[in-house]
Amino acid sequence: MTKDVIALTERMPDVWSIVAGLFAGGPDLDVRSAGEGALIQMCDEAGRPLVSVEAPLLVRTEGEAARLLGAEAEGTGVPVWWTEARAATGVERAELLAASFARRLARLCGGSVWPPDAAADSEEARPGDGAAAVTASADPVAAQPAVDVLTDRTAVVLQDRPVVAMTAWLSDAVRAAAAGDRAVQIVTPATSRLSLPTRLSLTGLPSRWVVRDEEGGGYYDGLSGALLRWHDGEFAPVEAEPERTPVARAFIEGAEATGECQLALSFRSVQPAEERLVLGGALEAAWRAVTGGPPGGWSTAEPVNLPWSREALTALARDRAPESTWVVAVGRADRPAIATLRVERTARGVEEDVTLAFGYGPGETPPLDVLLGLAGTLVTEHRIQSLLVQLRAARRDLSLPARFEPPAVPVGFALGADEAQQVGLTFARRTPLPARPVPLGPATRPGFYYPLGDGSSPSSWGLFEQLMRHLRQPG
Repeated sequence: MTKDVIALTERMPDVWSIVAGLFAGGPDLDVRSAGEGALIQMCDEAGRPLVSVEAPLLVRTEGEAARLLGAEAEGTGVPVWWTEARAATGVERAELLAASFARRLARLCGGSVWPPDAAADSEEARPGDGAAAVTASADPVAAQPAVDVLTDRTAVVLQDRPVVAMTAWLSDAVRAAAAGDRAVQIVTPATSRLSLPTRLSLTGLPSRWVVRDEEGGGYYDGLSGALLRWHDGEFAPVEAEPERTPVARAFIEGAEATGECQLALSFRSVQPAEERLVLGGALEAAWRAVTGGPPGGWSTAEPVNLPWSREALTALARDRAPESTWVVAVGRADRPAIATLRVERTARGVEEDVTLAFGYGPGETPPLDVLLGLAGTLVTEHRIQSLLVQLRAARRDLSLPARFEPPAVPVGFALGADEAQQVGLTFARRTPLPARPVPLGPATRPGFYYPLGDGSSPSSWGLFEQLMRHLRQPG
């Protein structure tokens, strides 16, 4: 049984339903709130947390349960109330307590429990039975329910889910680790995958995705395949030879060509900090150009629960200013798409950093013909600094498996009008590339789009590197 148990209910769990669920494991529990009321914890007699329950979340975005929980959650309609319980690692029968809570909540509020085996009736967990044997996590780990092991170097998170998403409490754990100058290392079985937001959070070693190798034993890095070992308070590469790290066989042998691919866009826009500014315009414009419609939903964490609204996004960012705002957006179930957006107030204005990906299956063709028009829109209407478009052979559902996937191949690059002025228009027009750049916008102040290929040849990286060296030279 996984440590995470989720109740998906038709009706909002009220206070009494949650209390009834909390005491499904027996009357000997101590219940307390944590995280400024965002969490409720079931504790043993010594006050050590056994199960942490997050506040119910109303999910109104179609397909989110299936995207994050797999085929077992297909058919879950919206709106649905998502209530997540996490059992403390290594605590005797804590998983049974979490399952008991979710089952009782589903019965009272109408719904289902994930994973399905947690919904089966079993012996109810009684904290009073064998209480002397209970060893729960103590602070400071307990202060972050997603953290299972805390060392001076790292915060280790154990997950056993189909897709490891950037949930609210995983996001809190990442922020807390960064504040404490620690890396985050997420440990999963080889069957788990990462969502794009979670993948993007693992930047900068020694933050890692640590995968348990069930066949070969030991662990490996889910992003690079490097064999790992636990050493000096963190998972670190095994060095078989000087300056050479062996790669896990499971990482290489699990790779296979499926005909699926992803179209990825990365861009940054800078807008004047005006009262009338409405955020998310560049992201929505890119989404419409590729899919014909806007994003399906957005949120500050996964699962994505809110219908897409640029006005609501803007209000949130204003409330958080001068702190930055990070959100995730998703598309419709029939056209997988996901994006992360970071909003920051800087001396230049309001900057929006976007990473956006669309998924395509065998026989589906990414609409590369819309890229030039999209680049023109982003340059002239949304003041982007730059745009990089890439194509990669990868899963249509946009999740990342723990096996080798070919690197992305650049398709095109766009330079904003202000950046072209800084480079020098003559210099920006005359490049060493075989294809001439396409001017975007007014002739007196244009941006440029640089075609790099159709995404089929890794040689496009050579063209991209030539272009970057050219544009970075003094004008």
